[in-house]
Amino acid sequence: MTRIILGIVLAFLAAIGGVFVGRALLPQPQQPGAALHDVLHHKLTLDAGQQARLKVLEDRFAMQRRALELEMRAANTRLAEAIETEHGNGPKVAAAVDQSHAAMGELQKATLAHIFAMRRLLRPDQTSQFDAAVVKALTDGQG
Repeated sequence: MTRIILGIVLAFLAAIGGVFVGRALLPQPQQPGAALHDVLHHKLTLDAGQQARLKVLEDRFAMQRRALELEMRAANTRLAEAIETEHGNGPKVAAAVDQSHAAMGELQKATLAHIFAMRRLLRPDQTSQFDAAVVKALTDGQG
């Protein structure tokens, strides 16, 4: 019974980790990342070239993010199956947890690469406001 509870707790922690990554780093309306989205689209006064390049970056990242989120869901499914099979923290559960963490890590890396790519399209006079919005997105709700 203890192993089942431990497996459930590990699955819950993996899910919470995925939610944290999504909420802390991705620009989402009405979420902490909304400030970054607002700065990019409303406060920096991007020129037409910057807007066009930003659209390409955002479209590309949206597809990449969807694929990584599907991988995270698949990893959670494998974790659930492993818990159901082993009824404890056995090798299949441990491997599934590792796969789930790897998928979350890939999403975080892709998100950071996207943020840096967006920053590169900005003029020097725009970067400080963007950087402040990134820091705010990463630290909203802390302290």
